[in-house]
Amino acid sequence: MQDKNFDKLAQKFAKNIYGTPKGEIRAAVLWRDLAPALAQFGDKKLRILDAGGGFGYFSQKLARLGHEVVLCDISAEMLAQAKEQIDASDMPLAIRLVHAPIQALSITEHGMFDLILCHAVVEWLADAKTTMEGLLTMLKPNGLFSLMFYNKEAMRFHALVSGNFDYVAADLKVKKKVRLTPTHPLYIHEVKLWFAQWQMALLRESGVRVIHDYLKKQQAADFDYQKLLSMELEYSQREPYISLGRYVHFLGQNTATPSE
Repeated sequence: MQDKNFDKLAQKFAKNIYGTPKGEIRAAVLWRDLAPALAQFGDKKLRILDAGGGFGYFSQKLARLGHEVVLCDISAEMLAQAKEQIDASDMPLAIRLVHAPIQALSITEHGMFDLILCHAVVEWLADAKTTMEGLLTMLKPNGLFSLMFYNKEAMRFHALVSGNFDYVAADLKVKKKVRLTPTHPLYIHEVKLWFAQWQMALLRESGVRVIHDYLKKQQAADFDYQKLLSMELEYSQREPYISLGRYVHFLGQNTATPSE
């Protein structure tokens, strides 16, 4: 099994991430979770790693706040998009681009970080847990870890309400993969166990797109997407809606001592 590289799909993938209402929801939920946690650092300039961050939406947002960011991605095309956007910025952005698989990152080369972001990456990895453990060796004591992953149970529920019963009966496996359908979705309880093993205190747990993906296909011409966004934010931290999120966001804080 190989990890996914989006070089050939860079333009389509980037557009699907933040160029649509579902992307706006994703950005709003993640930032709602991150902003108050970052506030605990006060005015401190943070070192941030955006692991598998593509064209660096959050890298750029955080750099604009004065933080120092390392943006790493396996896709040269995604990083080329990032460089183009960084160069076009109306202010200097302290972002260092690293073209490499995130498994190649090390303390020796990159040092330690106050915040590590890993959004919509683990569901494409052949060995997600081991890869995340490697990243966490670079997280400072009391540092923050923002992990967003594709929710396998929501994947199943979406297939059920869509009437794709054969797909569900086949345990969500098909002969021909859709190119943007993640290959290794995860269960919420599985990732919670990882956090416990890593001594990572779970500060935030949110569903991402808890409503959007279950809307009827045809909406009225005057459908209000801002109201949808408001409802997504309202219900994203309540059960059973968290468990229905197409993605789930965990924000953890490192409680392990350096010797551990």
